[in-house]
Amino acid sequence: MNQSVTIAPISESLPDFLGSANYSKVVVIADNNTKKHCYPSLKAFLPKHSVLTVPSGEANKTLATCEKIWQGMTNEELDRHALVINIGGGVIGDMGGFCAAVYKRGIDFIQVPTTLLSQVDASVGGKLGVDFQGFKNHLGVFNIPKSVLIDPQFLNTLPEREIRSGFAEIIKHCLIADAAKWDEIRQKDFERQNWQDLIAHSVKIKQQVVEEDPTEKGLRKILNFGHTLGHAVETCFLNKTANQRLYHGEAIAIGMIMESYLSFERKMITQDTLSDIEEFIFATYGKVKISPQDIEEIIGLTKQDKKNRGKEVRFSLLKGAGQCAFDIVVTASEMRKSIAYYLG
Repeated sequence: MNQSVTIAPISESLPDFLGSANYSKVVVIADNNTKKHCYPSLKAFLPKHSVLTVPSGEANKTLATCEKIWQGMTNEELDRHALVINIGGGVIGDMGGFCAAVYKRGIDFIQVPTTLLSQVDASVGGKLGVDFQGFKNHLGVFNIPKSVLIDPQFLNTLPEREIRSGFAEIIKHCLIADAAKWDEIRQKDFERQNWQDLIAHSVKIKQQVVEEDPTEKGLRKILNFGHTLGHAVETCFLNKTANQRLYHGEAIAIGMIMESYLSFERKMITQDTLSDIEEFIFATYGKVKISPQDIEEIIGLTKQDKKNRGKEVRFSLLKGAGQCAFDIVVTASEMRKSIAYYLG
């Protein structure tokens, strides 16, 4: 499985893609932010099309929103030769792709990721889905987009917090697959990172892993480093007030510290490596307050993790910087210790 990813100005990549295809209709899916800030950059290069706009944010990544999208597709009388173009971050890519993948048993879609997070991670690999009853990405499918068109210029439309969130997935890719790149990025402040270089680096790592294991039977699980506890933290904070919610990357940064500690406890990484990871992530993201009742909720939420087998909660943990092991069973008491370690 070889996914087509192009990193270039959208004014070049979109006409190139459309010129090589013949679609009966084109529908753009955007949220209210990307409709305003990103869609205008594409509009001139699109044939006659319609736009389906949905509310932005993880809270709207639900089957209820999918129903509205499917209703819009049905109203537009899309046949199986239509194209869906998803313009947005991970939420739009995951949900718009999911809607395209199941509409009439699947129509073509392309991803135009507009956040750093979606450019380096979510748009590559064909994982699609929605949240269900508070569980992240609980319903979904694997389906490869016809193409992923990455234009780093879209990062100029983002607030700094959104870029910082995306940086967490770059850190993860370095920690699981490239020790030299990890050493390079941890010696630079967030503001001095080279996004164009890091986008290409992350995409290459993700493509290599996904090509070897498209449906996450083995190796692809390494991409979940930081995500078992990180997703649980993110889900726990979704239930809080809007100003307390965490961005995906902020939660994964927390998860990476906790799961690095678990790696250290298993004697898989050294104290120095743990200290390097912890110092760099705290310097970049600060520390989030987690209450005692949150701790038990977070541990409970890990029981729904998609890597689990039976009642075993399975983690992907580091084997030194630049390597990762998967399917490692971790107990609730070990998780408690790792959360306590994060809270210091």
